[in-house]
Amino acid sequence: MFHPEGEDPVEFYVLEQTRISGCNYILVTDCEEGDGEAMILKDLSSDGETESLYAVVSQEEELGAVAQVFESMLEDVSLI
Repeated sequence: MFHPEGEDPVEFYVLEQTRISGCNYILVTDCEEGDGEAMILKDLSSDGETESLYAVVSQEEELGAVAQVFESMLEDVSLI
């Protein structure tokens, strides 16, 4: 769930997760089934924190690298 202050929560469905260079990433979609919008989120919280804080990966180089990892994990998915 994504909930910026003052906005209603948004529900996402996690398709896959991975850890690259010490950072956790999740691939999420807005639809439980079928085609939906997909986003890659990066966990910004520190190790040991009880709650995670995720941000959308928007830097092109990082997004491309992480998308390739998720594409190899999910053979029938093309992200970029």
